[in-house]
Amino acid sequence: MRRRTLLPLALYLPLSQLTGAASGDAPTEPEEDAPALPRYKISAAQLQRAVAERFPLRYPVPGVLNMDLQAPHLRMLPAQNSLGAEMLVDVAGPALRTSHQGTLAVEFALRYEASDLTVRAHQLRFKRLTMPSLQPGVVALLNGYGPALTERALLEVVVHQLQPQDLALPNGLGMRPGTITVTDAGLVIGFVPKPLGQQ
Repeated sequence: MRRRTLLPLALYLPLSQLTGAASGDAPTEPEEDAPALPRYKISAAQLQRAVAERFPLRYPVPGVLNMDLQAPHLRMLPAQNSLGAEMLVDVAGPALRTSHQGTLAVEFALRYEASDLTVRAHQLRFKRLTMPSLQPGVVALLNGYGPALTERALLEVVVHQLQPQDLALPNGLGMRPGTITVTDAGLVIGFVPKPLGQQ
């Protein structure tokens, strides 16, 4: 009879140690959630509208051709914490008999510029320029212009501008924009404490 009572007790002890009952601790009520730090969200649609305002753009290769860039389609890339952009390109000029269409693809990170409360594109990475109707040699030449074209088109372009009222609460808490996180839905700006001299 004694063995039968000891076996359930032996099985119970490891479980009780995991839950804290073995040490005599009484169950505790879950702590109240700490107040959430302020965050500022920017939707993908807002980003798309802000970038589209800068286009269309024309970039000439003097005496050779002109490249016209249409407004890019943005893609959120949470895994890389960056954005992708793909835009239609029209190429025409003295070196070509007719105009040709293709696409330019880039990726870029984001930074916050405190002087004018803007979120800007930086660390641009040229991915590819495709022009299906052009000869491979001409496409290779255009790809040589790709990184410079990318910088001229999107480097430091404003993707969003905050308003003073957007920062009223964080300012009152002695905080300023810090981290920028890319999500599937857009951007989330986190806040960090201001340096002591800026409190």
